[in-house]
Amino acid sequence: MAENANNNTKDMTEGSPARLILFFTLPLIAGNIFQQLYGFVDTLIVGRFLGVEALAAVGCTGCLMFLLVGCIMGMTAGLTIITGQRFGARDYEGVRRSAAACVVLTMAVSFVTAFIGAYFARDILVLMDTPPDILDGAEAFISIVVGGSPLFSVFIVGANLLRALGDSRHPTMFLATSLCINILLEPLFLLVFEWGIPGAAEAMIVSQALGGLIVWLYIWRKVPALRIQAGDWRLDREFLWQHLRVGLPMAFQTSIIAIGAVILQVALNGLGPVAVASYAAAQKVETIALMPMMSFGMAMAAYTAQNYGARKLGRIKKGVNQCIMMSGTFSILVGIFNIVFGSQLMFLFVGDAEPQVIDYGQVYLTTTGVCYWILALLFIYRSTLQGLGKSFVPTFAGIMELVMRAAAAIWLVQLLGFWGASMASPAAWIGSCVPLAIAYYYTLRQMKQEAREILSAK
Repeated sequence: MAENANNNTKDMTEGSPARLILFFTLPLIAGNIFQQLYGFVDTLIVGRFLGVEALAAVGCTGCLMFLLVGCIMGMTAGLTIITGQRFGARDYEGVRRSAAACVVLTMAVSFVTAFIGAYFARDILVLMDTPPDILDGAEAFISIVVGGSPLFSVFIVGANLLRALGDSRHPTMFLATSLCINILLEPLFLLVFEWGIPGAAEAMIVSQALGGLIVWLYIWRKVPALRIQAGDWRLDREFLWQHLRVGLPMAFQTSIIAIGAVILQVALNGLGPVAVASYAAAQKVETIALMPMMSFGMAMAAYTAQNYGARKLGRIKKGVNQCIMMSGTFSILVGIFNIVFGSQLMFLFVGDAEPQVIDYGQVYLTTTGVCYWILALLFIYRSTLQGLGKSFVPTFAGIMELVMRAAAAIWLVQLLGFWGASMASPAAWIGSCVPLAIAYYYTLRQMKQEAREILSAK
């Protein structure tokens, strides 16, 4: 079976953990930044050429898109952890069968999501108390994006399968290609064809669909470990449930976190279009800044899954400690950067015509920037536990994040206005990080005992 492991995959069970994690993370950082640039480009072009009202219409859908599309992304990331564990155990037939299970389950969920987006988008936006003057534009954007989620899913599942096998470089290249297509299509659809807000959504869908086609052509030609054979599609309930036990909790985690964002968006909508636009633009800036921390977390999920599959438990602790040093250092530096240059970054979206949007954005970036180190720890602890196949505590942590964000939306926004909304994310990070840290160090003790038992058995 050794012929199935090739240069397009990466064994993370041998060598320096810090080096493996760093070089796996670097393409992930680029890839995640490219992913967020989809939204960044939309926001930039819409804000500059269609105005603040259109910016608010697109921006207020971000939490809803996170709820619906993010559910698919979270579940697929969980499903492919099983693929990474099979790869670490050198079970290449299991890798192919796992890949087939990931495709089947991801596409099933994506079609359900597309149905919800196509038929209930306006009802959900009304329930969110979306301002009437931006309701039509918001509905046009979100219904197209979520309705096209099966096309997104083709790309997402292929890229996550490659990452599970230790390849973070090629998914980044394919995502960059999709972004370039999007950058070409967006001005064409908005400024030449004059399709307005729907044109931004359509450009995103087309570029992701082409990216998905490229991913799967590459897998079929270059990655035999993922080249699914006819017999691999015969999946029994037990095997599918093995994947769902990890995938569903991660989808649920993403969903409950997104529900908190929806509740906060409702509170923001009550502050008016300027506050909505400010929050949307500031989050686009911040999301790109946070991508390296998120990428370190994703690297830890792949690293942990492979080493757990290979039963090399001591390497997991070493990798976590070294990852904390790298991601923690970055989190402090990027926090300082956003605090110092927040106004200049906000200026990119609205120019000097809307000074209040810039001022609000600076408030948000300063408030969250001092807490980025907490988020860095959150990503690492959560992804490590997920890589071990442990889903209960990460799910509970997601509930805590929902509770803290909702509390900020209900009370802090009323008391402090936009600053209260800005405090919602740090409160959510703290509420989530505490149980994750406790669970990680408890699990570490269990792994030490298991490692001693493995050594004594030898």
